Amino acid sequence: MTLSWRFSALADRHRALGSNLEDWSGMGTAWTYDADPYDQHVAIRTKAGLMDVSGLRKTHLIGSHAIAILEYITTRSVAKIQPGRSVYAAILNERGHLTDDCVLYRNGPNSWMLVSGTGTAHEEIVKQAAGRNCAVLFDDDLHDLSLQGPVAVDFLARHVPGIRDLNYFHHVHTTLFGAPVTISRTGYTGERGYEIFVRGQDARLVWDTILSDGKEMGIIPCCFSTLDLLRVESYLLFYPYDNSQMYPIAGQPVGDSLWELGLDVTVSPGKAGFRGAEEHYRQKGQERFKIFGMLIEGDQMADLGDEVWADGKKVGVITCPSYSRLTKRSMAIARLDVPYARQGVKLEVRGKSLKASAIAHTLTFDDPEKKKRTAKG
Repeated sequence: MTLSWRFSALADRHRALGSNLEDWSGMGTAWTYDADPYDQHVAIRTKAGLMDVSGLRKTHLIGSHAIAILEYITTRSVAKIQPGRSVYAAILNERGHLTDDCVLYRNGPNSWMLVSGTGTAHEEIVKQAAGRNCAVLFDDDLHDLSLQGPVAVDFLARHVPGIRDLNYFHHVHTTLFGAPVTISRTGYTGERGYEIFVRGQDARLVWDTILSDGKEMGIIPCCFSTLDLLRVESYLLFYPYDNSQMYPIAGQPVGDSLWELGLDVTVSPGKAGFRGAEEHYRQKGQERFKIFGMLIEGDQMADLGDEVWADGKKVGVITCPSYSRLTKRSMAIARLDVPYARQGVKLEVRGKSLKASAIAHTLTFDDPEKKKRTAKG
């Protein structure tokens, strides 16, 4: 395992499943298990899977100035978020380029939690909170267990009264198997799912009980890399893996606009005054590329970084590939030159292990109306 500075209470569980606990964001993370990730993909699409995504950074902001800090560093109109609700937001630099994305939870009038990945969110919070009435707590004791799939609600309904009434991007403070938890109707799979935030001392209890009691319902443990198979189908980007930080544009500094990434929807209508706002709005219509989908002929999955060609020239790069045994489709998220990011445009994949015809395809591939994620009852 790579030397990590963050402690996972579930490290022994992951090792028992065959993980070497690779480093992600400073925490040993189960990127792989001995089991087949394609089987785990099918489980989440048809039953449910349990993943440990505790490598996400959880930061609490407490105090009367917290709202002003969040209004400045995120693209959302934070004041409109009610306690018990959450929202997906972007964080930009002064150039108007994405430096992180996050889910922002409001727990009370002056109480917030921001959950982010490997970008600059925590550093931005600390910088803006200096000298203000806002306590900032990086909460590494809080673990994040993600139960995703169509039977997730059926399992939780046995233990959490009223869970069927919890709407998409809402959360509730409750107990599970006697342990205090926060359950959020969020996830990173495109399915109806829940994130369970639990203290480190209770993480083993919750993990073990879900897998033992949920086995008869088809709930299985799933590794982190299974998320790549799922997120391609559901148009869920992963900073910085889909960005120019990973695949630089020749002769240009790294950094991508929300217009290029298709994340301009994270800016609340009419909002101004957030960091990078003027540059963000100025860059509309100046996209150098577009994040778009690709549907690839055959049953072989492409590789990260495979080149995309058309009209005798390179026109893009695959940032995340996927294959579904359920739909028998080979798919990918790709960065395409703007003229080629249109439904049905003929493309070609040129990689070390794959050469195949393809077409540009709108995202998402699975459940484009998000009916599964937002289902009620």
